[in-house]
Amino acid sequence: MLTILDKYILKRYLNTFVVMLLMFIPIGITIDVSEKVNKMIENHVPFKAIAQYYVDFTIYFANLLFPIFLFLSIIWFTSKLANNTEIIAILSSGISFTRFLRPYIIGATFVSIFALLMGFFLVPKASDGFKNFRYMYLIGNGQNEMRENSDVYRQINKDEYIYVSNYNSSSKMAFNFSLEKFEKDKLKFKITANRIKWNGKPNSYTLFDYKKRKVGALNDVIESSDRKDTIFKFDLEDLTPVVYIAETLSYGDLTKFIAKERERGSTNISVYLVVLYKKYSIPISAFILTIIAVAVSSMKRRGGMGINLAIGILLAFAFVFLDKVFGVLAEKSSAPPIIAVWIPNIVFGILALILLRNAKR
Repeated sequence: MLTILDKYILKRYLNTFVVMLLMFIPIGITIDVSEKVNKMIENHVPFKAIAQYYVDFTIYFANLLFPIFLFLSIIWFTSKLANNTEIIAILSSGISFTRFLRPYIIGATFVSIFALLMGFFLVPKASDGFKNFRYMYLIGNGQNEMRENSDVYRQINKDEYIYVSNYNSSSKMAFNFSLEKFEKDKLKFKITANRIKWNGKPNSYTLFDYKKRKVGALNDVIESSDRKDTIFKFDLEDLTPVVYIAETLSYGDLTKFIAKERERGSTNISVYLVVLYKKYSIPISAFILTIIAVAVSSMKRRGGMGINLAIGILLAFAFVFLDKVFGVLAEKSSAPPIIAVWIPNIVFGILALILLRNAKR
């Protein structure tokens, strides 16, 4: 049963977090617009596409900086409670620090569930739209965006390999497609096409400027066509780059995809697993960061909220930095992905326990 005190703190917790999001997201959108407006005008980007892009951008941006927003919002309103001597009055009434922490944990639970659902369902779709917009309209000086969707070379089974130079998730089309079939280490045939488009049905594709070369003992047989509808054994996801697809699949699709890649013996499993494990680690970080923020800001300091905010910003960016560093380490090295992804939470979890112990004193 929530008491008046619980409801008071919980309301401040959630309201400040929402206000922090509403304050910083427009700033992020403004900066992004100022950087990209020239390219949007030059490429005659439709208003509908721009509007959808900034919906996706908002979700993507909020998820990316979720720890910073949460941490700063808790430090902000808890520091105000401390400066107004409200926390001293609460603890002087006989309420323990652990009991005082309860509404914060309840608030962290709400935020964690929301972050978990976003990571499972909303963020993958937003990431797909966000990346696709940049690829479609921001090439030119934005070649880095294009590289994220380029040069996919993948073994789809024991004897077959596919390659595409670029993939467009909006049109479900890839370019400069080739498929090579081997038999006992000898090339049996090779299919090439200028474009390959998914037809909306499982394993059904249309090839444009199709050409197939069958390698014979004495002579090769070549067949060609401007357009050819066909069935392939690979899935649409096989045409997409490693990181691109991992970030754009919902939880269920991602777990199925990882299982399929394990069966194939894919060398990129670590990249997929990093994305999967982060869907769990980010929501758990809400509890850790909440405890740290309360422990840091619950004491009244001479410098006021400024000191608490400075400490909060430093710790929040340290958390994001560790998260990025160990995420890349898991993708690029032999380090177990689950350990690398959870190291920031473990390190800051230990820090949270130390700070909480000192705060109780």
